Amino acid sequence: MSHAATKVLTAHVPLPLAEKVDQLAARLERSRGWIVKQALSAWIDQEEERSRLTREALDDVDAGRVIDHQAVQAWADSLNTPNPLPTPR
Repeated sequence: MSHAATKVLTAHVPLPLAEKVDQLAARLERSRGWIVKQALSAWIDQEEERSRLTREALDDVDAGRVIDHQAVQAWADSLNTPNPLPTPR
């Protein structure tokens, strides 16, 4: 079995967060390192998705695929009325 190369990262975290990591590690019968790796991987995945969606949105803007602000505002203002406007497209 081969092991991926690793690097030790050090971070100062607030005590309440460290205690939650310890509690999760105990409950899941995993190491602190495993918990931190899972959390860091999930956060990186989330940030990569956010970046992808931002690039996609900017491509839409560059291509002129936008919705007029006034149309969105009128729609939002109508949401609490008896006859809300359809979602702007």
